[in-house]
Amino acid sequence: MDIHEMNQQIIKEFRANDGVVGGTFEGFTLLLLHHVGAKSGAERVSPLVYRIEGDAWVVFGSKGGAPTNPDWYYNLLANPATTVELGTDTVAVTARVAEGAERTRIWEAATTATPQFAEYEARSDREIPVIVLERC
Repeated sequence: MDIHEMNQQIIKEFRANDGVVGGTFEGFTLLLLHHVGAKSGAERVSPLVYRIEGDAWVVFGSKGGAPTNPDWYYNLLANPATTVELGTDTVAVTARVAEGAERTRIWEAATTATPQFAEYEARSDREIPVIVLERC
């Protein structure tokens, strides 16, 4: 099964169970990030693990430790106004990249709470992007 098929199954399960997903994502908080292709203009949806940061949600461009950032990251850079599905709610958000001390603080909390993120970072030579999704 490729990543697209896996994501489609996760999205279907998320929507059928009010945002709850089992399997390898059981116990994780997931949201569905809507984004528009930077080049194609096509609407896309990506299931992502998130953390709450104050009044915002934070997602991470880990891509499992791959050498490149995920496509959704570039889509958000080009089109930061978007929506997320959280449980049964759809919320309008604006995406921005956390930098400096803010990124460090959020990343350290994320790797402490979810050691897999630290493993992904160790597999890659890139800094994993930390994206803050702020309610509009």
